[in-house]
Amino acid sequence: MTEPPTVPPENTPPTVPQLDVRAAQPPSAATPSTGGFTDRPPGYPSALVWLRAGILRDWRGVLGAFVATWFYLPIALLMAFWGGLGFAVIGLFAGGAGIDDQMPHVLRDAPVIGTLVEAFLTRSGGVLGGVAGFVIGFLVGFLSVLVAPWLGVVGEPLALLSGLIGTVIAAALIGVLYTLYRVLLEPRLLVISGARQPSRREYARLRPVLDECARRLGLPSVPRLLMEDDPVLSNARTYARHVVVTTAVLTEPDDEVAALLSHELVHWRTGDEITSAFVRGVGLPLTLAHALPTWLMRTFPHPATNFVVFVFFWPVLLTMRYVVLPLHARDVRAAEYRADLGAALTGHVDGLRRILERRLSFETGRSGWDEAVCATHPPHELRLDALERASSAVAPAGVGAPVTVDRLFNDPGPVGSRRTWLVVGAFVLAGCLGTSVLGVVQWAFFRPQAAVDGYFSALADRDSEAALGYLTDQGGGRDTALLAQLLRGDGYEPPTDVEISSVERDGDSATATVAYRLGDARQTTTLSLRREDEATAGLFHGWRVSGGPTPFNAAIADPGVRLNGVELPVASEGTPLVLLPGLYTATGPSSALSETPGATVLVGPGDSAATLQLAPVLKPAAIEAVEARVREWLDECAKQTVAAPPGCPFRSYSGSAQKVTWKILEYPKLALELTGPSSAQVTTPYESQGRVQVSGTTTYFGTSSPFTDEDAFRVAGVATADGDGVAFRAATN
Repeated sequence: MTEPPTVPPENTPPTVPQLDVRAAQPPSAATPSTGGFTDRPPGYPSALVWLRAGILRDWRGVLGAFVATWFYLPIALLMAFWGGLGFAVIGLFAGGAGIDDQMPHVLRDAPVIGTLVEAFLTRSGGVLGGVAGFVIGFLVGFLSVLVAPWLGVVGEPLALLSGLIGTVIAAALIGVLYTLYRVLLEPRLLVISGARQPSRREYARLRPVLDECARRLGLPSVPRLLMEDDPVLSNARTYARHVVVTTAVLTEPDDEVAALLSHELVHWRTGDEITSAFVRGVGLPLTLAHALPTWLMRTFPHPATNFVVFVFFWPVLLTMRYVVLPLHARDVRAAEYRADLGAALTGHVDGLRRILERRLSFETGRSGWDEAVCATHPPHELRLDALERASSAVAPAGVGAPVTVDRLFNDPGPVGSRRTWLVVGAFVLAGCLGTSVLGVVQWAFFRPQAAVDGYFSALADRDSEAALGYLTDQGGGRDTALLAQLLRGDGYEPPTDVEISSVERDGDSATATVAYRLGDARQTTTLSLRREDEATAGLFHGWRVSGGPTPFNAAIADPGVRLNGVELPVASEGTPLVLLPGLYTATGPSSALSETPGATVLVGPGDSAATLQLAPVLKPAAIEAVEARVREWLDECAKQTVAAPPGCPFRSYSGSAQKVTWKILEYPKLALELTGPSSAQVTTPYESQGRVQVSGTTTYFGTSSPFTDEDAFRVAGVATADGDGVAFRAATN
C-alpha cells in the first residue's frame, strides 16, 4: 500500500513534489513488546542482536581506534618528533663540517663536475645532513615506540601471537563494556549533560510529529524524547535510546521538524550510536586524552588557548584527526546519507533541503570525540545531491528500485545461523581443550615446583648436565667435566626423601621451602627461583633455581687427594672446582710414613662454599721403622774409632785420645712430627736422651793412661718415605 504524501501546513511555503515513496503499513496493535532494553529500536530479535549489529558494522573505525590507542601512536609521534629534531641537529653540524670530504676522489678530480659537486655539498651539506637526520630520527623514534613493547617476545612467535590476541581481546572487552555503560546509564548521563523531560506543551508539539514519522518508517515504537534548553540553535541528536531536541526546534515549521525527526529516527533504528560508542570504547584511553583539549578549546574559544592546547596535546589531536577520524568517517558519512533517506520515506524532502541549505549540519557533538566525528559529516551540497538522486530514482520515468523501508533498514537477522554457531562452538571447544592441555602442561612441567623436582631428580640420576640446566648460573668457566665424574663416582650420595613443603610466588620470583635427607641427617632449606625470560615452544616460561654450583675450597697442596675416587688437581692448577648438592667421600695420599683418614663433604642446596681439610697421621709402624733407621745410623757411628765421628750426635772432648771405642749404652726415644704426607721432623725429648760410652787412652807428659766416659746425646733430623720404606737424614750441627 502506498502512503500519500503529507500535506504541509498552511504557513509552510510551497515545496517541490514529494518523493513517491513506499511507506510501511502502520504496526498492528497486537505487536508484542520488544522487551529487553527499554526504548531500544524495534526490528531486532533481541538486545544482543541490536548490540551485535552496531558493534560489528564499522570495522575501519574500530581498527583505527585500536591501532592508534593500543600501539601508543600519540607517544610514537612524540618520540618521532624529538628523535627527528635531535638527529637533525646532529646531521646539520656533521653535514656542514665535512660531507664534501666523503666525495670519491674520481668525482672530486673531474673537471668542472668535481668543482660543481664540491661547491654544492659545501653550501648545502648541512641542510642535507639535517634533513636526512630528521628523517632517520623520525623513523627511529616512531618505530622504537611501536616495537619496544614486543622486543621481549620477538624470538617467540607464539608468544607474540598470543600477546596480540590478548591485546585485541582486551580492547574488544573494554569497547563492549563502554558500550554497555553508555546504553544502560544513558538516561542519567543525559540528565547530567543538561537534557530534561519535555513539558506538556513541548510534548504535544513534538510527539504527534514523531509518531507520524515513525508510522511512515514502519517503526512500532519511538525513542524517548528529551529536551535541551537552547532557544537559538535548532538541533537534534540521537543516542541509543533517546532523541534530544533543542527548544529552538519548537519554532520551526512542521515540515522541517518532521524532516529533522525522520532523520534522527533512522539514526536510532540503525543503531548508529552503538557503533560510535564501541569505537570510542576500543580507543577509550585516546578518547579520554582527546576529550580534555577539546573541552578546553570549546570552553575557552580563543586563538591563544587553541595554540597552547595544540602545543601540549598535538600528538593526540593529530592522531585523532589524521588516523582515527578518516577511518571512522566513512561509516559516519554513510550513516548521514542513510538518515537523510528517512526524510524521503516520510515525504519531507523539502523540509530537509531547507535545513541543509541554511546550515552545514543540524547535529552537534555529544562529546569531544563526537564533535570531531560530526566534523566529518558530508558537505551539505553532497547531501542535497543525494536527495536529488533519490528523487529521480523514484520518479515515474525513473529507473531503479524505489526507496523503501526494507532497503533502508536491512534485516539484522538472528544472532547467528546454525552453521555460525557450530563453527563458533567448535572454535570455543578447541580453544577450551587447547587451553586446558596447555594449562596441564604448564602445571606439570613449568611450575616452580617442577623446577625443584627436576633439580633433585637430576641429582638422584647423577646427571650433572641436567642438574646444571635447572640453575640460573650453570657454572660457566668452571670445571664441569670433573663435576660430572664426581657425581658418577662411587662415593657420591644425592639428597633423598625430598619434600617441598611450600612455594611462595611473587611475580617472576618464587621461594620454595624444601626438606631433604643428606647422609644421616634430615635438613630443611629455602631455595629462591626465577622465572625464565625465554619461553619454551614460544608458550611456556619455566623456572630455574637461583645461583649456581657450590665452589669447593679444598686446602690441598699435594697430589693424591681423591673425591669419590676421582683424583683432584692441585689447588693452584686448572679451573675452580664446583660441587652440586650431595655427600662426597674424600681420601688423601698415603706413604710408608703416613696415612690420611677418609672424610666426607656435605654440600647442601644453596650452600655458599664447601671446604675439605685432610690431615695425614703417622702410621704406627712408621715410628718403629724410623727408630730402626736411627739405630742403624747410630751403630755405624759407634763403629768409628775417632774422638769425634763426623755427622754423629756424640764426640769425646779428650784432647789426645787414642784407641777410641764407642758403645751405645741406651738408644734415645724419638719424637716424630709430620711436616707432610711423606716427611716428618725427628727430635729427641730431653727426658728420653740416649747414652753412649767412650773408651780409649790419653797421653799426658809422655805417659799413656786409659779412660772411660759416659755421655748423653740427642738425635735430630728428617724422616722421609722411600718407596715402601723410610729414610733418615740427620740434621747437621
